[in-house]
Amino acid sequence: MLTFILWLILLVLCWPLALLALLLYPLVWLVLLPFRLLGIAVTGVLELLRAVVLFPARLLRGPRGL
Repeated sequence: MLTFILWLILLVLCWPLALLALLLYPLVWLVLLPFRLLGIAVTGVLELLRAVVLFPARLLRGPRGL
C-alpha cells in the first residue's frame, strides 16, 4: 500500500518519470529473474550441506520426545 502511495506521489510530482518507471519495471524484473533463481538454488545447496554436516549430531542426540 505504501509503495502505491509513493508511486501516486511520483505521478503527481513528475509524471514522465513515473510512466517511465511503470514501463521499465517489467523489463528490470525479467533481467533480475535469473539472479533470483540462482539465489534460490544456492540457498538449497547450502541447506543440503548444512543438513549433511549436522546429521551425525542429530543421530547422537537421540529422539526428541525424551
